[in-house]
Amino acid sequence: MRFCRFSHKGYIQWGLLEGENLRPLSTPPFIETKFNNDSISLKEVKLLAPAEPSKIVCLGLNYADHAREFKLEVPDEPIIFIKPPTTVIGPEEEIILPRASKRVDYEAELAIIIGKEAYNVKEEKAFEYIFGFTCANDVTARDLQKKDVQWTRSKSFNTFCPLGPWIETDLDPGNLSIKLLLNGEIKQNSNTSNLIFKIPYIVAFISSIMTLFPGDVILTGTPSGVGPIKPGDIVEVVIDKIGTLKNTVKE
Repeated sequence: MRFCRFSHKGYIQWGLLEGENLRPLSTPPFIETKFNNDSISLKEVKLLAPAEPSKIVCLGLNYADHAREFKLEVPDEPIIFIKPPTTVIGPEEEIILPRASKRVDYEAELAIIIGKEAYNVKEEKAFEYIFGFTCANDVTARDLQKKDVQWTRSKSFNTFCPLGPWIETDLDPGNLSIKLLLNGEIKQNSNTSNLIFKIPYIVAFISSIMTLFPGDVILTGTPSGVGPIKPGDIVEVVIDKIGTLKNTVKE
C-alpha cells in the first residue's frame, strides 16, 4: 500500500494511493486507516513530504564503498546523527543552497518511517514498529562537514532532507536498487543488500538510545558516488518498488 500526504484546495490530508487516484484519510495512517468517502485524482493534488517527524535519525558510512570513497574505515557499530524536522521538504520542492557553504552534495538514501512508539525494540521485532519506506536525500554541506568536528551544521540547513514521494508499506527492504540521477545522469547506483547494518539492527540500535515516535524518520546511509549540486540542477532519488523523489536546486 502507498500512503501519501498532500495538499488539495487549501487542505493538507493523508491518503491512500490507488492507481491515479487518492482515497483521503480522516487521520494519519499511523493512527488508523479510516477513509473518507471521497476520491481525488492524483493530478489535482500537490504531494508533500510523507512524514512530519519529531526527529530524523541518520546513519553515516553504512555502505562499505562510501566509507572507502572518503578513505574511512568501515565502522564497528552504527554512526548516527540527527537532522532537525525543519530540513524536511517534499517532492518537486527546491533544495536551497546556503550562503555559508561552498559545496553542497546529494546523498540518495532509503528512509524508514516509524509506525508506532519504539523503545528498546528487539531486532527480531523491528518490523512491527516500521510503517513503511520512502526515498530520501541526505543533503550535506560537505565543506562544513569536513571543517567541523561533528556534523550537525553541515546536515541541518533548511531543505536538506527531501522525502517522498509516498510511503510504501509492502516491500522487503533488503534487496532494493537505489540510484541517484543528476540532470538525468546516474551518479549513484547500488542496492540496499549492500547495507553494512541491516534494517532490523538499525531500528534496534537507535531505539536502545532514544524513543522513536510514529512518523519519525531513519535515513539508512548512502552508497558511493556522492557529489556536488549547483543552482538549476535536477536531483532524482530512485528506489526500486517505491518510486522517484525529484527536487530542483536553487540559491
